[in-house]
Amino acid sequence: MGKTKHAGPMKLDKKWDPSLWAGKVPLGLGKVKPKHIRDTLKVALENRDNLGYAYRILTQGVCDGCALGVSGLQDQTLAGPHLCTTRLNVLRLNTMPAIDPKWLDDVEELRKLDSTELRKLGRIPYPLSRKPGEKRFTRISWDDALNRIAAKIKAIDPKQLAFYLTARGITNEVYYTAAKVARFLGTNNIDNASRICHSPSKTALKRSLGIGASSCNYQDWIGTDVLVFWGSVAANNQPVSTKYMYAAKKAGTKIIMINPYREPAMENYWIPSIPESALFGTQIVDDVFQVNIGGDIAFMNGVMKHWFEMEKEQPGSAIDHAFIANHTNGFAELKEHVEQLNWNDIVKSAGLSKERILEFAKLLANSRSGVFIWSMGLTQHRFATDNISQVANLALLQGFIGRKHCGVMPIRGHSGVQGSGEMGADPFVLPGGDFEPEHKKRIEAIWGFHIPDWQGDTVGQMLENVLLPDDHERKVRLFYTSGGNFLETMPDPAFIQRVLENVELRVHQDIIFNTSTLVDAKEEVIVLPAMTRYEQPGGGTSTSTERMVYFSPEIKGPRIEEARAEWDIYVELAKRVDPERAHLIDFQTAQQIRDEIAVANPNYDGIQHLKNRGDVFQWGGAWLCEGGVCPTPDGRGNLLPIDLPEFRRTEGHFYVTSRRGKQFNSMVYSETDPFNGADRYDVIMNETDGKKLNIRNGESIVVYNQYGTFQGRACFGDTQTGNIAVYWPEGNMLLPKGVYETHAKIPEYNTTVIVEKAESFHAQKDRRYLEKRVEELELEAN
Repeated sequence: MGKTKHAGPMKLDKKWDPSLWAGKVPLGLGKVKPKHIRDTLKVALENRDNLGYAYRILTQGVCDGCALGVSGLQDQTLAGPHLCTTRLNVLRLNTMPAIDPKWLDDVEELRKLDSTELRKLGRIPYPLSRKPGEKRFTRISWDDALNRIAAKIKAIDPKQLAFYLTARGITNEVYYTAAKVARFLGTNNIDNASRICHSPSKTALKRSLGIGASSCNYQDWIGTDVLVFWGSVAANNQPVSTKYMYAAKKAGTKIIMINPYREPAMENYWIPSIPESALFGTQIVDDVFQVNIGGDIAFMNGVMKHWFEMEKEQPGSAIDHAFIANHTNGFAELKEHVEQLNWNDIVKSAGLSKERILEFAKLLANSRSGVFIWSMGLTQHRFATDNISQVANLALLQGFIGRKHCGVMPIRGHSGVQGSGEMGADPFVLPGGDFEPEHKKRIEAIWGFHIPDWQGDTVGQMLENVLLPDDHERKVRLFYTSGGNFLETMPDPAFIQRVLENVELRVHQDIIFNTSTLVDAKEEVIVLPAMTRYEQPGGGTSTSTERMVYFSPEIKGPRIEEARAEWDIYVELAKRVDPERAHLIDFQTAQQIRDEIAVANPNYDGIQHLKNRGDVFQWGGAWLCEGGVCPTPDGRGNLLPIDLPEFRRTEGHFYVTSRRGKQFNSMVYSETDPFNGADRYDVIMNETDGKKLNIRNGESIVVYNQYGTFQGRACFGDTQTGNIAVYWPEGNMLLPKGVYETHAKIPEYNTTVIVEKAESFHAQKDRRYLEKRVEELELEAN
């Protein structure tokens, strides 16, 4: 951990610089771009019944959108007010009234609505129950609801109980309490939303650097020589970050994007809070390297292979020998591995020429500092942990670790999710450390009860375990989820539907309905109304991407009468299951939880002092691994040889990945992508590929494989040839179920497909033809 403290917000250079403009036409008229002013007015209209409360949330609370960490309208990176459409879009979740009870009387009518329409109906008003065959939700008391859940928990083996927490504005206090309650009830089956997003980041960084979070700050973007976004569209998912990119450009930083699709949001962006950019836009990236989907490992191996060749010609020209000698292990093994790789294999897998890879290799070699940022473009693969360790390899070879303007950053898309694993809401960890004997013993001493020794399951495994035979000890019989909609976030929705229907008792602790809430269960579905973070008595805390722990106060405003703080619900349930030990779990206030977090996780010593609006501290200091010293057993980073993944395709087949449009997680806010004009059923593909298949732009096409069939329209865009993108969750039926990354158990969100004109597909869709084509693809994919 580092000793240097974060310096606090810096002043933004707002002097106009026409060389950075996206164009000379004011306001980007005629271009496909977000309509920030229109969207802001729309949000104001949606919240007109609670404008005062909405204003207090924005100016007093910590953002419940992405994990940049904006408290009120301020952050720790740049001075001045910060507000984005992502935060505005989710605002209505906090201000809307309860759902009209008439909707609760007809489940079939609710099932006609999609999740966007369900969300707009309003908040969950009180505890509800629905049993098989019932056409309506029945109002029940809190006592009745918790007693029914407690009775079921007592009737099953703890291994048959599973918890899941999403990132929907959930605070550290809730994650910590859930983690403790799960172990109090005898189960290690607890997981969180980061499993589906960044679990490989944590796993890889642990083995490479000994850390489980970003090693640097957002301020390190500003003035670094090179800023690399790897499979991350920060302009879309974390819009305020465009201000940091603008500041970086003004400071002379080169910004690079590595992505199969040349993302318009990262090319040009109109930043609404900066007059120059709001009028003329800002050119964000300086160069784009369009790798194949799944080709990043090969690309990075190619970069290192070039470096070693450059070193032969001129020692010291490509890598930092002093840093490598003093702060790393495994250099000889890595060098030997990379040198024996074949350039043809590298180029074929990466999708880029040897010469193009050399351009990137030289850029990094000639840079004195660099920050590498990535998101789900690197993590949602079955070889994701290896992807991230490759990024760490590049950083270590250049010495881009543990100092100003340097670092590795898995950028988070949800407020507070960084804290979920750090609070122990994860099957592999406990608060403050891994699930190892000595640490487990330490937490048992703090908690005062035994923690189960067996390995808990990840969320994907939990869901699959629902379908185990009745006599299996790990068959999940009670699934308790705090937020989340697996029908729209996991691969193979039809399979997930069957899973949800086969859970004996499902508990949905949430603020709104979604499509999964309406699925039948074998015995009963119980719905519990939760408070938002702004309603939580005593306030709450969340941890940003850069490890800033922010305090968000309870904000005065209207309340859903029977909604409860989520940590309080967990505590009350645990006390009913085991009243004799209730004193071991009986938190009375949020402050008590923070006091205990500070002891359980030493990194969070300081959280107990966060009590007022604006209170914040950063755990770990400004830079983890400061001075090159890593929190590994020997204090050194580990260079790891990474093999090229087996991810082949034949002519006529395409790599496919999922893409986000105007949405927050699975919550869609527009049918049209504001950056490219595509709709939710457009398939983004290269025009060259379209011509080969005699497909025209806008024409109906079918995309299919052994997992499912997706019908949409061709939308020509600047993608790497042989690669297509479908919107998520609409294209989830193409994704394989039960395929997990080896180390972190993240589901696979990439696969191979066949693309055909719709008229051709439907004209020849007799059974033998389709089965033959799918069989061919299945053999190739395996």
